[in-house]
Amino acid sequence: MMKKTIRAGIVGSGFSASFHFEAVQKVYGTNIEVVGVYSIDTEGGKAYARKRDIRFFDNLDALLDEVDVVHVCVPPVAHEPVSVAGLKRDKFVICEKPLTGYFGDGTEGFHGDRFPKQNALDAALASVEQILEAERQSKGRLLYAENWVYAPAIQKEREIIEKTGAQVLWIHAEEAHSGSHSREYAFWKFCGGGTLIGKGCHPLSAALYLKRVEGRSRDGVPIRPKTVSARTHAITRLENFRDEGHIRCNYHDIDDLAHMHVEFTDGTVADVFASDIVLGGIHNWLEVCANNHRAVCNINPNTSMQTYNPVEENFEDIYVVEKIGTKQGWAPTAPDEDWITGYPQEAEAFYQTIAYGQPAESDSLLAADSISTIYSAYVSAERKGTAVDVRTFEE
Repeated sequence: MMKKTIRAGIVGSGFSASFHFEAVQKVYGTNIEVVGVYSIDTEGGKAYARKRDIRFFDNLDALLDEVDVVHVCVPPVAHEPVSVAGLKRDKFVICEKPLTGYFGDGTEGFHGDRFPKQNALDAALASVEQILEAERQSKGRLLYAENWVYAPAIQKEREIIEKTGAQVLWIHAEEAHSGSHSREYAFWKFCGGGTLIGKGCHPLSAALYLKRVEGRSRDGVPIRPKTVSARTHAITRLENFRDEGHIRCNYHDIDDLAHMHVEFTDGTVADVFASDIVLGGIHNWLEVCANNHRAVCNINPNTSMQTYNPVEENFEDIYVVEKIGTKQGWAPTAPDEDWITGYPQEAEAFYQTIAYGQPAESDSLLAADSISTIYSAYVSAERKGTAVDVRTFEE
């Protein structure tokens, strides 16, 4: 079969835009022409374009005129308008996580600790509906860029569930490290919340995905979230927190530790942890306890490679693993971190969908369930852990 050629555009010129471009270079089943980039950061966008020998566009419509698919690599506050703009032009949209959210009331004094969380849930669900409606009216589709879904360990667990008819009884998972480098991450109005959404979306989406796989493979109907209970905390904002310089602690109004307990429509459960107070690098893992097997998916770190470095300066130019505090001593060095965490597999799968119509493992409805669960969890946390029903959207 002749490879199709797909024209791609990137919106945004920061961290996620960089790894999206790198992932696209590794796609082998489709010819991809990255036409250019649009960014509201004109200087950053032009520098991004020069480095990659692509065009810089000074407005979104001009980019959309010349592409088949757009990668949405902007802060979450802009996900809905950019995604809807692309879908209205009948383009495929690859949207970074989280899909959307609630970013405050627009007032100068907005503070994440001081508003009713039901407002956030209502606004986030309305935003989700705007995106889904745009997709329903579009010839394009929205693909949810949740790399955990495509991580090799999670996809191997998908195979086990499908081939053995497993009943997944309990999932527990975590994403944690010592804090984001992003200045904007300190503020709810830019990111839609704290660790519960910024980190929790990853293990949560993977757990929701595996339950969807289970339901579809056994009964033809995905198993969806039913209720969520949650607690959130701001440990580094406590008056008695002692700063030793290792953990970020300048957050303005967001949580830095969160736990979600999800009950599914079949009565089984998942526990998801998210944290910004964990030293020693990224801690990303998911464990499945099923009626016929147990699986531990170590996404990052894992033991595919370990190095011992007696002198910090020896590894000055060596990338070891994300967020590690020191390169001295033993380290879980990642030989190919992008591959282990699913970025190239995600890009390959999305372009199989775009070019050849293959079904998507990570789609808009998985993204919608994730957002609905997260903001229902914020309502629960406000109520000190009371279970809250999770609204799901129609298949």
